[in-house]
Formats: sequence, C-alpha cells, structure tokens
Amino acid sequence: MTSMGNETETARFKHLTLEERRTIAIGLQQGLSMRAIARMLARPVSSVSREIARNSGASSYSCHYAQQRAQRRRRFARAQPKLHGNSPLWQEVRRRLHLLHSPQQIAASLRADYPGRPQWHVSHETIYTCIHAQPRGALKKELIACLRMARSSRWPRSRGPDRRGQIADLLSIHVRPPEVNDRQLPGHWEGDLIKGARNQSAIGTLVERTSRLVLLVRLPHPNPATAVHVLQAFTDKLNAIAQPMRRSLTYDRGQEMALHAQLTTNTGMRVYFCDPHSPWQRGSNENTNGLLRQYLPKGTDLSPYTQEQLDAIADSLNNRPRMTLGWRTPLGVYSQWLHQLSQEPHGGAVQ
Repeated sequence: MTSMGNETETARFKHLTLEERRTIAIGLQQGLSMRAIARMLARPVSSVSREIARNSGASSYSCHYAQQRAQRRRRFARAQPKLHGNSPLWQEVRRRLHLLHSPQQIAASLRADYPGRPQWHVSHETIYTCIHAQPRGALKKELIACLRMARSSRWPRSRGPDRRGQIADLLSIHVRPPEVNDRQLPGHWEGDLIKGARNQSAIGTLVERTSRLVLLVRLPHPNPATAVHVLQAFTDKLNAIAQPMRRSLTYDRGQEMALHAQLTTNTGMRVYFCDPHSPWQRGSNENTNGLLRQYLPKGTDLSPYTQEQLDAIADSLNNRPRMTLGWRTPLGVYSQWLHQLSQEPHGGAVQ
C-alpha cells in the first residue's frame, strides 16, 4: 500500500504555488513543525522540508524570495535551444530559407561555412521541427511557403499498409543491383507522375539517377494515368534515349505501372518497385518533382501543355547548375557519360 501511495503522490505532483509558500512562511513564524505545515497543505513532509532547505534566504524563509528562486530555476532548467527566436543562427536559417534553400542544403552549407564553430551546426531535422513548431500565424505560413513542398505538416515515415491493388510479378527495389544504389553507372532512371488540378491531368517524370537529367512525358487527357496510356507514353520516351543509357527504371507502386513487364519488353529496361509509401527510395525523382512545381504549380490543369512546352521546361532544369553535381549541369554530366559509354566496346551495353 505504501508503494502505491508514493506512486500516486508522484503522479499527482504539482509545483508549490505562491499561496502555499505563504502558508509555509506563516507556519514557520508561528513555530509549527514541518509535519503540521505539511498537513495544512495536504503535501508530503518531504516536499515542505525540501522547499525550506532550497529556498530559504540568509536568515529566514520568505515566500516571495522562495517564489523568485523557484521561477528562476524553472526558467534556466533547460539549455536554450540553438534555434530560439532571437539567436543569430535562427536568423541565418530564416535568411537561407527565404533564398529557397532546403533544410538539408542549409544544414550542409552551415557546416561547410563554419567548420570550426559547432554552435553554428544544426541538423535538417531540427530546422524542420523548428518551422513546424512555430505558433500559427504569418511567420509560420511564411516559413512553410519557403519549403519545397510547402506542406503545413510533415509526412510520417510510415503511413500504414498499402491499400492499392497489388501489381503482379514485380521486382522489389531490394533486389536492385548494388551499382544502381551507389550511382556508379548511368542509365538507371526513376519515374513518377505529377498530377494536375483535381487529379484530372498528369505528366510523367523520368530522372536519370547519376546525372539528375529529367525528361517530361505528356499523357493523354482525360484518364491520363491508365496503365495502357502510361505504357505507350513511357515506351516512346524511353526508346528515344540512346541504348547505353537505358538500363533500369525504379517506380512506386502506382497502378499506372501495372504493365511493367511489357515496358521491359518494349525498352529492355528492368522495372524495380519501391516499398509502399516510401518516396525517399526515389529521392532524385521526388526532389525533381519539387523543382518542377516552380514551373507547374499545384492545382494547375496540366492537359494544355504540349510535349514541346514540357521539353522546354525540362531543358531549363537540365541546364541549371546543381550543387550535388559539383555545380555542373545535369545535361553536361549526362552528355559526358554518353560520350564515354559510346567509346567503349559494344557501346557500353550491359552484358
């Protein structure tokens, strides 16, 4: 019983109030014992004795002095976080967010800019947490608008079982060759669809993993995401790529890729499928889709775009220097690989 009583007291513990401290001060002036004061407060004797020992002044116990000491201890009980509102680091993070740098880019560039000053180092997770922990208002909206996907809350890493229909005879990403995972060889692509207003239109996106080169694929309207339409559109686009750069395609488990076996027959490219609800397994494609939203904002009807217009958007992205490529362009890296493979025996074809 005693153990259960102690657990109840601990679970219900509350900090002493100013009124309770005033009662302690009066009780001590009247010469009451600590047990008597504890009974008056309905508190454990240990709480009263600890309060008197911790918060007494030089000569006696004062309720106002004790309250000030307790408040000060609570205020400084935890170290102030790196990204608190008035810190220079937070001001610098905000400045870089307004330059449309992602939290990952900010975290990496701060480490590069201040290598010997760990107080200026912060993880991208901390930046995300700080943004989403802001109280509702103009500042939170302003900061979220700087994020590439501009979502008001973060996606959880796991979002439950996949409720879509299962795709037959798929190859899991976990059997993909190591050279694909390590980006050692070009010609391995990631694919996806970006949807237009009310999901009534869509555009196919293909990203080469080594060079980050992007190709956009126009899909018919309406019903753009049917497996038959995607098969034909992706077949035409992928077969326009030089053969040495056609090795594999990694896709999510969307039903538009249900005819993946036929796509492999048409193009010679094996199709690997990510785990359900795991967009980070196609990180290059997800990042590129975010960049494309600068050209094709969410809520836009994508059906009026011609293939020529989509090619122009892809050209714009492919000629932008990328930090991950050492500030080379995707088109430059892709062309260099294509030239190198064309000099190899058999045109660099996979054996």
